Amino acid sequence: METTALHRRECLILTAIEIINERGIQGLSVREVAKRQGFSNASIFSHFKSKSELIISVLDHYTQYDTAVIQAITLRELKSIDAIKYLIESYYTYYENYPQITAIILAYDGLRCEKELSEKIKSILSDRSVSLIKMIEEAKAVNKIRTDIDSACISDIIMGSCREVCQKWRVEDYTFPLKDRIMYTLNAILDSLASR
Repeated sequence: METTALHRRECLILTAIEIINERGIQGLSVREVAKRQGFSNASIFSHFKSKSELIISVLDHYTQYDTAVIQAITLRELKSIDAIKYLIESYYTYYENYPQITAIILAYDGLRCEKELSEKIKSILSDRSVSLIKMIEEAKAVNKIRTDIDSACISDIIMGSCREVCQKWRVEDYTFPLKDRIMYTLNAILDSLASR
């Protein structure tokens, strides 16, 4: 019975992601999730106490591989530039294979108005930034990246460029290979920041 409840909960999360992908975060409603799953509104509330809890579960689903990616970098003993490339390639391979999830990246700003959701978004951004900054610092330590540019700024350049490419991919109806464009962009950034 617990497996069935977990399966239903997962189905509700996936349906919420579909709705966010189609209608944006403002188009997500418990009523629409219930309708698509053939549930009553009341039965959804047996899985999630509120719409905010549903959205937090969506965000947890969105970040479910973050720890695994960092662990893989550690297990593979990747350092510096190789670690940065692996991190970004892992995320965008996942996104290319699951395009609906990329709607979450573009929904960050719409989630910041509610305290609980704002804290969750800040945590996601902070965790990802801290990991990337650490890798940038490692690259600086072995003279692979210029040391005269702040590591947080470099992280912002990389993450912001990736988000921009992802948004363009969505706007252009997924007409180009996302991972390839991301890696091309990342390599251009890293080349321009290489120590001379």
